[in-house]
Amino acid sequence: MTLTLEQFASDCKAALSAPPEPDGIEAVRKLLEEALKDDEFIQTYLGPDADSQRNIIYEDPDLGFCIIAHVYKGSSVGNPHDHADAWAIYGQASGVTRMTEWRKISAPDGDTPGTVEEVRSFDQNPGDASAWQVGDLHSPAREGETRLIRIEGRNMDGVKRDKYARPDAA
Repeated sequence: MTLTLEQFASDCKAALSAPPEPDGIEAVRKLLEEALKDDEFIQTYLGPDADSQRNIIYEDPDLGFCIIAHVYKGSSVGNPHDHADAWAIYGQASGVTRMTEWRKISAPDGDTPGTVEEVRSFDQNPGDASAWQVGDLHSPAREGETRLIRIEGRNMDGVKRDKYARPDAA
């Protein structure tokens, strides 16, 4: 039986409602990895007709978390960022994303971005999901088209976030 968005969202909500936050986020990460194995679920939200860079397919009315389908065309290297006061989980459906974890060296000051140093990098392949807790600095990079499901602790549309510069961008 195919996973429905309603069932997936309900399972995520139950996981986030039960244990303390880090455990609930890890449970949702595992649920997302399972959802990524469901071809019908992925085709419904990330199939060939999907082309939106940010399509919120579910926003929980009680807890505020969002499930978002992303389609990115071409190559890109993102700047280090966090999700302000929210957590995020990235689930790879197709393509490969190079995820980098960063350690903050200095905070942003006015218009001057903060500085970071790399902690580790890894490839996120189809079926993989990575969780980023509140305040975790990370950045995605891709060489070609990628499709992913991201779950954010809250809708990040319009949320102001600190800016950080990549050390290799100088």
